[in-house]
Amino acid sequence: MGSFRRRIVVNHRFLVQGGEVRATLEDDFHHFRVVVQYEFEQVTHVSGQALRHPYTLCPSALGQLPSLAGMRLDGVASSVTRATDAAQQCTHLLDLAGLAVAAAAHRRSHRQYDIEVSDRVEGCTSALLRCDGLPLLQWDVQDTTITGPAPFVGVSLRHGLARFALETLAPDEAEAAIVLRRCAMISLGRQKNLDAMVHAVPTGHCYVQQPERAEQALRVVGSTWDLTNRAAELCASDAPWLAWDNAQT
Repeated sequence: MGSFRRRIVVNHRFLVQGGEVRATLEDDFHHFRVVVQYEFEQVTHVSGQALRHPYTLCPSALGQLPSLAGMRLDGVASSVTRATDAAQQCTHLLDLAGLAVAAAAHRRSHRQYDIEVSDRVEGCTSALLRCDGLPLLQWDVQDTTITGPAPFVGVSLRHGLARFALETLAPDEAEAAIVLRRCAMISLGRQKNLDAMVHAVPTGHCYVQQPERAEQALRVVGSTWDLTNRAAELCASDAPWLAWDNAQT
């Protein structure tokens, strides 16, 4: 038995008329960074870095992030999907940008999510999320449906979870639920030999999966890591950057 793991770290530096939020994400398949700068409750600039990614064209999606400039700060991380065309963005960079924008809106100085999703056995798995080191959510999942505990019983991971969370849960728990939902879905990738893929699939779901570029988005062989027993390594190399070390900017 193994586990999918993801860590997200968000740090916020307050400035005279606004601030800057740095956010990083690392998991079995990805390692991304995003910077959100804002002034007077408005995003002024968004940029990022793609340190490890599944397809050769993933770094090109960084050029889509500046389209978020001009949006008002919003404490709901998924609000970024109303400010840009999510299908033309990298899903994970956009999620990370959303968490950074929410941190700015809430004036939250720091947040860390640690997620673990055990490998499925006959479609069953357990998904755990810790927030700032403390357990916050744990779901039992059958295929793509949450089977426990309440109030999540019967909620689909594919459809409607974000709306359910935002309408039903307290804001912090709703944000965490949407983070955990993403991880529970992409953890399915551990069941596949992803390196056997030649290029991205033209589903239209994200930047590299658009039909006009999917065949040019070649698989980066070896980009998937098994982090089952390596949780301490997640985002470890980001520590100086997250601390605004001038040598790591």
